[in-house]
Parts: sequence; structure tokens; C-alpha cells
Amino acid sequence: MKVSTQFDTLVDGDAMCPHRLVLEHVTSRWGVLVLIRLLERPYRFSELRRAIGRVSEKMLTQTLQTLERDGFVHRDARPVIPPRVDYSLTDLGREAAEQVRALALWTERRMAEVTSARAAYEEARSASAH
Repeated sequence: MKVSTQFDTLVDGDAMCPHRLVLEHVTSRWGVLVLIRLLERPYRFSELRRAIGRVSEKMLTQTLQTLERDGFVHRDARPVIPPRVDYSLTDLGREAAEQVRALALWTERRMAEVTSARAAYEEARSASAH
């Protein structure tokens, strides 16, 4: 008999369930970096792009729009010449960003163990292939 948990909809549920989509947005390659960077302070688009590095304008735009739609990012467009748009975290976004940053810091602390595990895995696979 299976005992139901609060995480069943994430791991066993439909791929399109709302929980899973939000999790994908927050933990996407660029979503993680945007959220962590915006924890520091609000950024203009071009500043944020430089701070993150190696992200295309299109991908950053899509990521910011997705995070804004989910309620994590606030877009402040000021009607000045030239136009100025600043991005910052909402309270919900700050909470999500702190969780994502904690996971990122954990991976940084545990990277040596991950590297060892990868090496052991590759060694075992190559030994079993012969």
C-alpha cells in the first residue's frame, strides 16, 4: 500500500502539473542564475545579462518574463529617455531565490564528493565494459 505524500504531484504527477512547471521555471539553467543574482540588488536588463554571462538576449527576456508571470520578478519600466527598465525580486521571488541559493551553495560545498562519485562511476562502467 502506497502512502501519499505532499510531493506525489511533483514526482508521480502529470508533467504539466502547475507545481512541476513552477519548479522547472525556478530551477532552470537561467532561472537559477537570475534569481540568485537579483538577491543582490535590482538590475537593469543589460547589467543583469553581463552579470550572468553567456546568456542570449532572447533567453534572458524569456526567463524574466516567465519569472515575472509566476510572481517572482518585478519589472519596473520608467518612461524616461532612454527608457529604463529595472528588475527586482518580489517577496515571493526572494523566498524562492533564497531556497535556490541554498541548493547552489550546497552543491558547491559537496562538489568534491560529486566529482569522486563521477570518477568511481566511470571507472566501474569502463571496467564492466571490458
